[in-house]
Amino acid sequence: MSQSTFSPPYKHPFTPDPKYKKSVAYFSMEFAVDQALKIYSGGLGFLAGSHMRSVYALKQNLIGIGMLWKHGYYDQGRKKDGSMEPEFREKMYSFLTDTTIRFQIPILGKQVWVAAYYLDPEVFTSAPLFLLTTDTDGNDDDTRAICYSLYDADVTLKVAQCMVLGIGGAKLLEELGYEPEVYHFNEAHAVSAIFSLYKKHKTVAEVKKRVVFTTHTPEEAGNEKHEIHFLEKLGFFSGLDIETVRKISGVKENIFNHSLAALSLSRKANGVSKLHGEVSRDMWKAHPKIAPIDHITNAQNNTYWVDKELEEARIDKDLDKIAARKKELKAVLFKTVADQCGKIFDPNVLTIVWARRFAAYKRPDMLAWDVQRFTKIMQNAQQPVQVIWAGKPYPKDEGAVNTFNKLFYMSHHFSNMAVLTGYELALSKLLKDGSDVWLNNPVVTREASGTSGMTAAMNASLNLSTYDGWICEFSKDGENSFLLPVAKGEDINKQDCDNLLEKLENEVIPTYYSNQDKWLQMVLNSMNDVNVEFNSDRMAREYYEKLY
Repeated sequence: MSQSTFSPPYKHPFTPDPKYKKSVAYFSMEFAVDQALKIYSGGLGFLAGSHMRSVYALKQNLIGIGMLWKHGYYDQGRKKDGSMEPEFREKMYSFLTDTTIRFQIPILGKQVWVAAYYLDPEVFTSAPLFLLTTDTDGNDDDTRAICYSLYDADVTLKVAQCMVLGIGGAKLLEELGYEPEVYHFNEAHAVSAIFSLYKKHKTVAEVKKRVVFTTHTPEEAGNEKHEIHFLEKLGFFSGLDIETVRKISGVKENIFNHSLAALSLSRKANGVSKLHGEVSRDMWKAHPKIAPIDHITNAQNNTYWVDKELEEARIDKDLDKIAARKKELKAVLFKTVADQCGKIFDPNVLTIVWARRFAAYKRPDMLAWDVQRFTKIMQNAQQPVQVIWAGKPYPKDEGAVNTFNKLFYMSHHFSNMAVLTGYELALSKLLKDGSDVWLNNPVVTREASGTSGMTAAMNASLNLSTYDGWICEFSKDGENSFLLPVAKGEDINKQDCDNLLEKLENEVIPTYYSNQDKWLQMVLNSMNDVNVEFNSDRMAREYYEKLY
């Protein structure tokens, strides 16, 4: 049934630049290349999407391999009382091409059919993408469901998803008759591919020659782990016996650590910021046989994210034009605020935005922890502020969902506070354009990189942040951003909260209202400083130079 009658142009539809002719297959669980293709949840996808757009711009010889999620991640709706409700709806994409490739891989003792769809680079100016799905003829309801929802909460389904990406992705390349020189795993989701490569090439050295790995997880506990016999029963190791798996993957116990296996079977690895590279080397130092871990700092695609008029004003160093355009962009965002929340925001008022995935370590609601001080800031008529929250928690993360809902209920008490649903690429762009301050307050060292502040800075928003991730390489406090001191000792949450409120009361808000010249100069500095170093073209180049 396999049909791989593709002409060579299908393998890579544009002629690569000679600097980037080495062939790469880039495996990622999610890609955010455009609002219309909902196969991503958050930062990992935003990063991969920007990377694929830079691959297109630089004409690199790279193809993406991902998953076609029938329900996407989820649609963030509201219940009758306005609190958050995850909704799972089928997505249809007429812009994808059915490759007609169908093949089977064994999962849980069943032969599961996998279908491959293709995103032509010209559709969204990205690298060519191949997207896999089990929602195809010949599969029963259970196996079709593997590709329904990104990061399914059911552990067996989630591992099966990783197997479709990894083993299925490697099999797809065989069906295409395409042998890339480099297999790049963006996070450890596709690590099962390594075992099918080992079966094919017979030695660790041959596997390592081909494999590189990007880790995004800054703490040991965050790495995916499963019982090794459970994985074997699922078919994760492509029929290799457990002793061989242990020998080649560095896993000694019965708990299989996906990242450790990826590090053990790669020739090179990287963290996603300078700080994260250091944290990762320290975290894995007990395993001397793993790949050397360098760092390539995450970045975002200027061409996709930057407002053209703001960019012209930046190049002309025209502060008045930046200020005027910013007000226009705020007015556009505020239409969405009015539509969703029934509140009329004012473009002349300082607007603070916190928007990204809701997760406990990112501390979404920190600004409102000290209710008294928060209320005082919100009710200051002389120097008013407006605050907007947005972001999707994992649908089964009750703590994060409750935080989202608590903020929403709290917003009923303030006409200048809004909590928006539907944080995807399009809303993210509106919020970057329409914010004056981009608030980022994760627990320090827990954010591997974070990228939302980059695209905010590109669009004339100032970062107000704890000292973590990419910010360490960008931020100059009081010159291009506002930086909180690193909390030390026992109660870092209280220190960070106090420092945040103090910074707002004594520096951020007064500068905006009493020293617009300084504010706009900081904005220009920020736009200039983010422009080259944190553009994904630099990142895509570094992947070729440092990793491939």
